[in-house]
Amino acid sequence: MSSPPFENLSIDTVIDAVESLGYLSDLRVFPLNSYENRVYQVGIEDAEPVIAKFYRPGRWADAQIQEEHDFALALAEQEIPVIPPLARDGRTLFEYQSFRFSLSPRRGGHAPELDQLDTLFTLGQHLGRLHAVGATQSFAHRPEVTLESYAVASREFLLSSGMLPRSLEPSYDAISGQLIAKLQPKLEQCDYRRIRLHGDCHPGNILARPDSLYIVDLDDSRSGPAIQDLWMLISGENDQRQRQAQELIEGYQEFFDFDLAELQLIEPLRTLRLMHYAGWLAQRWNDPAFPLAFPWFQTERYWAQHIQELKEQLFALDEPTLKLFP
Repeated sequence: MSSPPFENLSIDTVIDAVESLGYLSDLRVFPLNSYENRVYQVGIEDAEPVIAKFYRPGRWADAQIQEEHDFALALAEQEIPVIPPLARDGRTLFEYQSFRFSLSPRRGGHAPELDQLDTLFTLGQHLGRLHAVGATQSFAHRPEVTLESYAVASREFLLSSGMLPRSLEPSYDAISGQLIAKLQPKLEQCDYRRIRLHGDCHPGNILARPDSLYIVDLDDSRSGPAIQDLWMLISGENDQRQRQAQELIEGYQEFFDFDLAELQLIEPLRTLRLMHYAGWLAQRWNDPAFPLAFPWFQTERYWAQHIQELKEQLFALDEPTLKLFP
C-alpha cells in the first residue's frame, strides 16, 4: 500500500511553507475541516490570518489547479462573491518540500438559511452570474461530470477493491449495473450546454456573511450542465422542491438563461453523486483521516443502506421531472 499522502506534512512544514512566501507567522496554526486536501488557518504577525490549502498529491495536475485559480480570480474580478487565492509575484500556486499549496484570505461566516426563499433567490442570482462567466470559455484541463468518471469508474473500483462485504457484492454488482444502463440514455437524451461550474455546490460550500452569501471551495470545479450547481440546494417533498427550484431559477435568470430541460437531470445527477461518493471514500481509505472520520464505511450496515439507496434511485429515475409552478 502506498504511503499516506500527507504523512510528511507537519505543522512546522505548514509554517515554513507560508513563510517561504514572505509572511511572518505568529505560530498560531489551526487545522480546518477538510478531507480531500489539508487546510489550515495560519496566524500572521500584525496582519489578518491566511488560509493555507495543501493539495492532495496526485489528484490534480498543476494545470488543473491553475484553471481553478484562474476561474476564481475571473469571478472575483466581476465582484461575484467567491474567495479567490492570494497572488505572490503573479503566481497563485506554490510548492514547498514537494507539497503544492495556495493561500487565501480568511472569511468567517455561518451556514445559510436555505429554508428561506429569499436566500435561495439570492443564491440563484450568484449562480447565474457565476455561470455567465463560466460560459465565456471552456476548461482546457479540468474534467467533466460524466457517467464514466462518476459511476462506471467508482463501480469498477469498488468491485475490485475488496471493501464490499462479500455477502453484499452480488447485490451491489447487480443494482449498480442496472443504474448505469438506465442512466446512459437519460444523460444522452438531454442535449445540455457544457459550461464551467463550481461542481460541488452543496450547502456546506455556501458561507453566509453580513455583506453577502459566498460560494466557496472551487476545488471540484469542472464542466457540465448548469443544473449540477443547483440541484444540491433543493430538498424535501415535491412541493417544497418546486418552490425552492422556482426561487433559485428566478434569481438565476436575472443574469443567465436557464434551460428548463435540464430539470430532467436532477435524479440522474443525484445517482451519479451517490455512486461517486462511495467510490471516493474507498479510493481514499489509505489516508488515515478517512477511517477516523468515516468509521462506518466498512460496516455491513452502511453497504446495505447504500444498496437500498441505489435501489430507490432506480425508481426515482422513472419519476416525473420536477416542474416549476406556472
